[in-house]
Amino acid sequence: MKKTILTFAGLSCCLLTATAADVDFVKEIQPIFQKSCIECHGPDKQKGKLRLDNKEAALKGGEDGPAIIPKDAAKSDLYRRITLPKSSDDVMPNKGELLTKEQTDLIRDWINQGAIWPEAAAPAKVAKAAPSVPVLELPKDFKPSAQESEAVAKLGKSGIEVRLVAANIPWRDANLRNQGTNITDAAIAPLKDIKSLVDLNLATTKITDAGLDTIKDLPYLQRLHLELTSVTDSGLAKLKGLTNLVYLNLYGTAVTDAGLENLKGMGYLRNLYLFQSKVTTAGVASLKHSLPHLDVSTGWELEAPVKKVEMKDEKKEDKKEVAKEEKKDEKKEEKKEDPAKK
Repeated sequence: MKKTILTFAGLSCCLLTATAADVDFVKEIQPIFQKSCIECHGPDKQKGKLRLDNKEAALKGGEDGPAIIPKDAAKSDLYRRITLPKSSDDVMPNKGELLTKEQTDLIRDWINQGAIWPEAAAPAKVAKAAPSVPVLELPKDFKPSAQESEAVAKLGKSGIEVRLVAANIPWRDANLRNQGTNITDAAIAPLKDIKSLVDLNLATTKITDAGLDTIKDLPYLQRLHLELTSVTDSGLAKLKGLTNLVYLNLYGTAVTDAGLENLKGMGYLRNLYLFQSKVTTAGVASLKHSLPHLDVSTGWELEAPVKKVEMKDEKKEDKKEVAKEEKKDEKKEEKKEDPAKK
């Protein structure tokens, strides 16, 4: 009996060893990093101070700590982020197409098998976009002005942090979402002087169309969150000049098809979120005709199943009402036919 148990244990060990070698980093994982991750987490740009182009930097992690916990994908922030829904601010990659389930499963298995990264694996290089898709390149010789530094300091004193995107580069981002109702049109006024701003999150704040005058002339702004604000078509008209936008979130706003007309000159725009806005299929189709590379998320595909369930429930209620009326009619007929029941 003991011999059988030992034999089984040995066999299990062999099977585990074989499974650990199933995912080949060079052939299966590195190509995913190369295509979908290195642009934001490589030698040229390190969003969140995370790099995925070489082993040492990847396992070290970023400003939020280790992103890869060998043998524990469930606790690895990298795996958590690549499996978030497209609407999440933390999803990776945060632009372009999300990873497929097959790809996320591969990364999960690779991490669970120990995140084996051969020393001989060549560092990944930033993948070049297809020539037919316009690619925004920020100027390499940009230098912030003294006026910009003063604006950053002024905002800092009021509790608004405008941070450098990564070390050794001048570009900045600002996330005001967590301050919500404390952020008004007046509060963001100094932003107009921060020309290095490339990423701005104003979601859930109290800004209005008038407040967008502050950011309408920011020349290098690439990502803008306006979800759950009171922004309307009039506000979008003011943003018409932000032709370098790559990402725009208008979820939960009162924007209509008329507002979308102001986006048609944004040739770099790749991701647009319109869930729970007032746009129509015709408006979206018109915009995509002008910007064929644009990925528009409307959320309509999520609403359809809900409406079907509601319709089914309504039909059930209707049937119940009809049945009640039929029973009433039957009782009336019975009384007419049998006078004794009157």
